Amino acid sequence: MRELFAGLARNVFAGSRLALFLAVRRLDFVASGAHLAALFAFDFAFWLGAAALREGRVGALEPLAVTAHLSVVPLVLVTALVVARIYRDPELALPLAVAFLASDAVFELAGLALFLLAPAGWAAALYLAFFAWIWAVAVRAVAVCGGFRLRQFGWGAAAASAMIGAALFAFPKSDVWKAEDLAGAPPALAGERVFHLQGELLARALDAVEPGKAGEIELYFVGFAPDGSQDVFLREMRSVKNTVEERYAARGRSVVLANGEGALEEFPVASATSLRKALARVAERMNADEDVLLLYLSAHGDKSFALSAHQPPLALEALTPTALARMLQDSGIRWKVVIVSACHSGGYIEPLKEPGTLVITAARADRSSFGCEHGRDFTYFGRAFFVEGLAATRSFAAAFRIAEESVARQEAAEGKEPSLPQIWAGEAIAARLATIER
Repeated sequence: MRELFAGLARNVFAGSRLALFLAVRRLDFVASGAHLAALFAFDFAFWLGAAALREGRVGALEPLAVTAHLSVVPLVLVTALVVARIYRDPELALPLAVAFLASDAVFELAGLALFLLAPAGWAAALYLAFFAWIWAVAVRAVAVCGGFRLRQFGWGAAAASAMIGAALFAFPKSDVWKAEDLAGAPPALAGERVFHLQGELLARALDAVEPGKAGEIELYFVGFAPDGSQDVFLREMRSVKNTVEERYAARGRSVVLANGEGALEEFPVASATSLRKALARVAERMNADEDVLLLYLSAHGDKSFALSAHQPPLALEALTPTALARMLQDSGIRWKVVIVSACHSGGYIEPLKEPGTLVITAARADRSSFGCEHGRDFTYFGRAFFVEGLAATRSFAAAFRIAEESVARQEAAEGKEPSLPQIWAGEAIAARLATIER
């Protein structure tokens, strides 16, 4: 056992030097079946620990992820055998397999640092560089263990490249450690106390909406974040609510409906039914001829323009542009600004066109928008509009122009297809908004 642990330490040290492009030789690796198995067990434990740090210590193993990880073993062994055949050196296979696995601990530490520290705007570029680094180290392992004979090295590098490509892009991916709420535990909403709290939360939120003051043009805000599968929508909605209340003196005239495990005791559940009720109550409280509604919707969108809705164990209906248009029409709200942050959200413009309406969307009807990953505070458009745009102006149209330019710069820097945010203004809304903005 002492010899096995000493060999493991030596292999991890040599693998670290290999990954950091420091001097290392084939003889620095301890190659035997037992040492290869010990190295794989160590890598698995390291992988599991890093996943637990990312997702939270309270959770459970995901069996499918374990199976996918085990499938790497035959991939590595077959690649090592192929390269040994290319070099016509049967004794190369075992040291090369050890070298392929010996750098995994370094990669896990670097991946964890990226997850915790990578700036949101640089995440895609940094992860691309991370994958390129893994590939370069695998190719270097071929040169270190087999030598740099040009023809053999070329074919060996191609085999190593195929191995990395299969491991990163062809093999199934799943988080090995599922946080408690994703590990088979009942959804929080299934608990009796939280479930029965929902009606109270909605009633309390609607009762708190203050009536408008005659002779004053005031802004009312309704936020709708129906997809609780990723926390970015909830985080964003919290920030947007605070921004609108501060910038437009809308405290006491705002209602937020949001899904997510972290919102069940904070906001009413975001469903089409609760949105209809919220719009009806706001319509009752505001002065129809004077006040303006700001409606902000943030979720995933699909090519049919429906907004995703997710809050287990409920089966929620996706919100469509026609359904939203019908709700707004039934409410009788005359003046409104509708902002939709979702992929394909440009599909909301046509159904919502009215003289007293301004519609802003994060993307054209045939384009995707970006930034809806778990752990982010804002989508790309949400940050550009509410953080950057409204920090410089109270004008929704001017904030849109700032956001449009900001999103375009970020997408170009990351090589993404432009989302092309859209704006449409009814002929009667401009003067009304000018007073609000002043």
